Amino acid sequence: MSRARAAQVFLAFAFTYFFSALLRAVTATLAPAFSVELGLHAGDLGLLAGAYFFGFAAMQLPLGRALDRLGPRRVIAAMLVLAMIGCAAFAVARSLQALVAARVLIGIGVAACLMAPLTCFRRLFSATTQLRANSWMLMTGSCGMVASTLPVQWLLPVVGWRGLFWALAGLLGVAMLVILWWVPRDPPALKAPHGAPDGAYARIVRNPLFLRLAPLGFTLYGGMIAVQSLWAGPWLTRVAGWSPGAAAQGLFFINLGMLFTFMTWGMLMPRLMRRGVGAIPLMTWGVPLSLLLLGANVLLGPHATALNWALWCISSTVMSLSLPAVGQAFAAELAGRALSAFNLIIFGGVFCVQWGIGLAVDALVARGLGEPTAFRVAFGLFWLSCVLAYLAFVMAPRVRVDNVCSPGRP
Repeated sequence: MSRARAAQVFLAFAFTYFFSALLRAVTATLAPAFSVELGLHAGDLGLLAGAYFFGFAAMQLPLGRALDRLGPRRVIAAMLVLAMIGCAAFAVARSLQALVAARVLIGIGVAACLMAPLTCFRRLFSATTQLRANSWMLMTGSCGMVASTLPVQWLLPVVGWRGLFWALAGLLGVAMLVILWWVPRDPPALKAPHGAPDGAYARIVRNPLFLRLAPLGFTLYGGMIAVQSLWAGPWLTRVAGWSPGAAAQGLFFINLGMLFTFMTWGMLMPRLMRRGVGAIPLMTWGVPLSLLLLGANVLLGPHATALNWALWCISSTVMSLSLPAVGQAFAAELAGRALSAFNLIIFGGVFCVQWGIGLAVDALVARGLGEPTAFRVAFGLFWLSCVLAYLAFVMAPRVRVDNVCSPGRP
């Protein structure tokens, strides 16, 4: 594949992933509007935002099998139709239950927007190019999250949040056409031998690297997405005392920082690999900084502003190296299932952290704690879970996986 053709494939998937990430994070900006219009509490907001991740996570195992057997182009094009229907349903919803159901459908529909390109890259690109493409796909996602902050805040008075979701339904249709036009056709569908059980997932979840990364993927990686896509906004308004407009600006700069961080990872990883620095050592050294910054934010309370949360999110991006590490630990014909299984772990964590923080805040407020204190206690429990996950990671039996994502690995 020529460099120009590879860039075309990347851009087709990146255009789609942009809108997937925007849909993921937009609830953080729209939370004040939802709270006013529908009278939602913290637990309701956590459920609404987490519904996306519930649908997303529920699709990961069947998605992985479909990606390996049918190919990424077929699968993502079909699933984007469901995302379009979900956006339209969200635009006309009149109750919390209808909004939650629509968010679940949106999550199902965009579940392939990262796994499909990563599966495609595993088949078409070299190991070094995969790491760069992975980081730059996440950079594109950060662009979508940036667009979900101030640009959405500016559009709200013009089109309203319902009009915004109608527009997103149409743009997802355009993205589907771009995928069909630019991405190479998939090979004929692969079928398992008649009567033979598919034990791929059993082999994947027993893999030592998968087991070692799973706790951190669930807590820290999932928690980073949960905070970035929802709880950073309410923290800024309810703990730091910022206005909704100021909070939207803060979210804008958090996501802008993430954008440049992923771009930097894409440029640095090939150089680090040439020096023998793999993904596992980088996570071993990088996660403690993330834990330190998260603990500091809990202690700072109302003094932890957008800058503090931006620094924590940036430090947590080291966990993004876990996805290509898992993908390269398996043969190409298992890449879709391996990536989707690990993505299930991550987004299961997103759902649990998003809803869990909301439930904890509501329960603590009901017991008489002030809302800022309740937020700090809830985030303190989240910090503790991340510490325990890191201890499990560093104490895992040493197996020959530390050179995953190193030069020369197929």
